[in-house]
Order: sequence, then structure tokens, then C-alpha cells
Amino acid sequence: MKLSLDYLIREPKIKLDKNPLILLLHGYGSNEADLFSFASELPDDSYVISARAPYDLQYGSYAWYAINFDADENKFSDLEQAKASRNLIAGFIEELIDTYPIDTNNISLLGFSQGAILSYAIALSHPEKIKNVIALSGYANEDIMEPNYQNNDFSQLRIFQSHGTVDQVIPIDWARKTKPFLDKLNIASVYKEYPIGHGISPQIFNDFKNWLLA
Repeated sequence: MKLSLDYLIREPKIKLDKNPLILLLHGYGSNEADLFSFASELPDDSYVISARAPYDLQYGSYAWYAINFDADENKFSDLEQAKASRNLIAGFIEELIDTYPIDTNNISLLGFSQGAILSYAIALSHPEKIKNVIALSGYANEDIMEPNYQNNDFSQLRIFQSHGTVDQVIPIDWARKTKPFLDKLNIASVYKEYPIGHGISPQIFNDFKNWLLA
């Protein structure tokens, strides 16, 4: 069956009646192969699925939503496209559940940059669908969450957030605001900073993997 997004999959090495899902969401201008390079290192009992964003930027690059630059070089995001991608990914998760024997109580989102921003939006809009979020080099943007999201039950949601102190794409100040924002909602979260730019270091990978296993 053709699902609504193209994706790469690593099947669980240990097959259970129902297996956890780790859904990988790449950043702007990347593709599904990028984060999938981690797949072999992720827990053996999980489906690891890496989705390709819907907007084609050509030359193997894709985006979840447009980022436009104005004359002052201020970046602004296409919020309507971002919301559409939020809904698209939420629907894609349902399609995956219908297609594979996935444990619906153990679904994790692992997003980088734009994929991390959307991971927050999906998890806070639909906390009943998501158990864990690993948000790398992103931040929480309320403008792309469902209306009245703050009335949701976040008691089962856990979030790991990492950011580089010299990130030249998403300012660290934006990331630093996310932990207090999550604390206000009583969402269990861990926030860590690393002396790197806009990327994922081996230390970040080890830290989020240990967090996920714990």
C-alpha cells in the first residue's frame, strides 16, 4: 500500500506482537536518508522509519514547510504549510499503525531542526499518540500547534532537547526558551547544550540514546 509520505524502514531485529516505533523527521533541505544513517544504532526492538518531507526543493532536498528570507534577512516560516505537515505526519503515523504491528503506546519522534520543530507541534497537539520526543537543534513554536493544545494530557509525554551553543541556523536563545515553556505545561523534559553548531555530535547521539533506553 502506498502511504502518504515516502520513507525508509528498518524492521525490528527482535519481533514482538507489537513493536515500538521511532519516526525520524529530517531538517530543511535534507531527505529521509540523512537521519536514517543512525538506524542501525537505534534500539533493536523498534521499527525505525525515516519520512521524506513533502516539498521538493530539487537535487534530493526536501522541506516540511517553506522558509522565506526578506530584505532584512529575517527568516519567516510558512505557518500554514507547517500546520499542513503537522497534520500530514499525524496521519502518516496512523497509516504506519495500520500497516505494521506497532505498539501504539510506544511511539517516539526523533526530529532535527525543522523536523524537531514539527515533533514538538505533533506531540503537544496529539500527546495521546506520542510517548517520547527527541528534538535536536529545534524549538517549540506555539503558532503551529493545534488550538487549545494546552488542555491536553501530557502526563505520559517525555522530551529530550539538545542544542549547539554556536548554532548559526536556530539561535540558542530560542532553544533555551523551550524548557521553561515545557515546564509550565508540566511536561517531563531534559535540555542539554553542546559546544557545536547546527548538527548532531556523537555525544548528543549517545546522550539521547541512553535517555531513550532509560
